[in-house]
Amino acid sequence: MSQYKPAAAAVDPRARTSLLATLRHLWPYIWPDDRADLRWRIYAALVLMVVAKLVTVAIPYAFKWATDALVGREDTAVHHLPALLAGPLALTMLYGLLRMVMAVLTQVRDALFASVAMHAVRRMANDVFVHLHDLSLRFHLERKTGGLTRVLERGRGAIETIVRMTMLTGVPTIIEFVLVMGVFLLQFDWRYALAVAVMIAAYTLFTGLATNWRISIRQVMNESDQDANTKAIDSLLNFETVKYFGAEAREASRYDVSMRRYEQMSVKTYVSLAVLNAGQAIIFSAGLAVVMAMSIAGIRAGRNTIGDFVLINAMMVQLYQPLNFMGLVYREVKQAVIDIDMMSAILGQTPEVSDRPDALPLRVTEGHLRFEDVWFRYDEKREILKGVSFDVPPGKTVAVVGPSGAGKSTLSRLLFRFYEPYRGRITVDGQDIAAVTQASLRDAIGMVPQDTVLFNDTLGYNIRYGRWGASEAEIAEAARLAQIDGFVAGVPDGYAAQVGERGLKLSGGEKQRVAIARTILKAPAILVLDEATSALDTFTEREIQDALDRVSRGRTTVVIAHRLSTVVNADEILVLDKGVIVERGTHDGLLGRRGIYSAMWNQQREAEAAEDLLRGIASVDGGREPVDA
Repeated sequence: MSQYKPAAAAVDPRARTSLLATLRHLWPYIWPDDRADLRWRIYAALVLMVVAKLVTVAIPYAFKWATDALVGREDTAVHHLPALLAGPLALTMLYGLLRMVMAVLTQVRDALFASVAMHAVRRMANDVFVHLHDLSLRFHLERKTGGLTRVLERGRGAIETIVRMTMLTGVPTIIEFVLVMGVFLLQFDWRYALAVAVMIAAYTLFTGLATNWRISIRQVMNESDQDANTKAIDSLLNFETVKYFGAEAREASRYDVSMRRYEQMSVKTYVSLAVLNAGQAIIFSAGLAVVMAMSIAGIRAGRNTIGDFVLINAMMVQLYQPLNFMGLVYREVKQAVIDIDMMSAILGQTPEVSDRPDALPLRVTEGHLRFEDVWFRYDEKREILKGVSFDVPPGKTVAVVGPSGAGKSTLSRLLFRFYEPYRGRITVDGQDIAAVTQASLRDAIGMVPQDTVLFNDTLGYNIRYGRWGASEAEIAEAARLAQIDGFVAGVPDGYAAQVGERGLKLSGGEKQRVAIARTILKAPAILVLDEATSALDTFTEREIQDALDRVSRGRTTVVIAHRLSTVVNADEILVLDKGVIVERGTHDGLLGRRGIYSAMWNQQREAEAAEDLLRGIASVDGGREPVDA
């Protein structure tokens, strides 16, 4: 039996994953081979990015030239400009025009990148969603409620963050740094460039250290948020249970513990942000003051002009905005890397059950089902099935009964290949189901489970789920055979009526009829009834049983049952106890043996008789007129 590794499904949020590794993983989504239009958008956006930064660096020059023109310097570059641009007013207009051009180029660039980012988000989210359905049942049984949806939600946002922060903020900022350093080297001398480089290095180092500190706080805050979200979803999904036990205060207390922790860490997050902003402002202001002092010294020495002073100030102030974003970029990118890594871990999770490379579609000719010496265990400590063998001839019904925990429902999970036995095999018309595709196998089998969970959609949607291409007439016929057509007719919206989350607006019997209707619509060759009526009262069970008899007529049927009254007409009954078939035969034959089946039958008959007696007493008491005291 293949072994499942739970640890692979989760990622330590504090584990270090490089940005380059994440970008390599995202690259096929950002640069899709099948979308030439998106690749051209990236080319165009990169060109606009470079042009916008050249314009950004040119803007302070218009300021410098206007200043020099105002003070009347004749030995500056302003007097080498065309006469139309040499005046202060014209240069001021040029300054405004350059700023408008920069803004337009930046916005067009962002618009071009938007479709690239959102396409990457959609493609990766869809791949993860598809892969989640490919993963085995054990993965979904062991995950926390709400935790997985939170990972997906954050992962989607993280993809957009990576693209936006790296391509729209990080790369342009680096380009601007390089251009500014070049201006200081060429326009002035190396000392200016050195002063700016030292300021940027100190700013970056402080930002990195402070942001790492903030990230550790945010991680705890996010864990608290996820824990609170999980508790909220779990509690609301079990709304009725909470009400039954009057546990509203207890649930609120559990939720508040997580939210209190979230509150504390949120406050620390805001405090740490204040420290970060203050430190950044001090470092930048010190660097700005040093460079401006150097410029003043240059003016006194006759090397610089007043316009140079304005140019240096404008460039430094202009540089502050992208610098100020560096902490945000670093933090968001680092958190995004973690979030994407957690979502990527889902894609890296190997399904416990997968199709063989040479798997073929199942070809159902008769629907002959066989279990041959099947052994299975969920873990190494406990065997669930021990050498189970039985045969279900085409069109016949075989029932499997036994006490709770005997392994009955495991049979259906093995038949659907949610798990695989570590010994033995299961065949359909002589074909080992491990050698056929899972999709074709499940297409040939219909299931009416014990607890039918419906989608939060319409009645029609839930019935049509059995066969998506079914017509309205076929849906109506399936509803009639499942004996739910009367209920549908009495609902104002008919098949368009909403069933609520998990079908909570319907009764247990109505939900079972919907399950039967969609199974009828599917028209499977093999039918599995997994304790389909055990959650219903006796009266509703008898009504549902008639519909189940209709859907199973002429089909190879496996009935997994707790109530023996539902299997008396089965062609063969298997009694499973502790993973072993201990008795087999017809209803009458098993009663004559006076074994486990006979004891279970007598016990259930006594319970049903007591239930009928109590119902009769309640009916009589309900019909009596009250007597005045």
